[in-house]
Amino acid sequence: MRAFPPRLSWQPIFYPVLNETYATEIARDWNTKDAASGYVGYVTRFGVRADFLAPYEARVVGAQRHQELWIPAEDLAGLNENIVGLIEVIAEFRGRAPEPTNQS
Repeated sequence: MRAFPPRLSWQPIFYPVLNETYATEIARDWNTKDAASGYVGYVTRFGVRADFLAPYEARVVGAQRHQELWIPAEDLAGLNENIVGLIEVIAEFRGRAPEPTNQS
């Protein structure tokens, strides 16, 4: 892949995480339990030109390893234009939809 798709209306930011450990936690522990994610999580790796990223401050959102950038959805096209090389999928995790409960 060379670019990320546009954000959905309910996704005001794109938040790339800054380390593989955190990306794996999200993909494995959150996305595989989420219907909106199709119960699938992917870990990707990609490079971005530093001058594009300079205005975006790294944010810690939990433990110190939980570092991410908050890029407004309207800036995603600019991010895509500044990706260097390809977006690589380096891991994939699959979960299952919950079994329907039998309610009487």
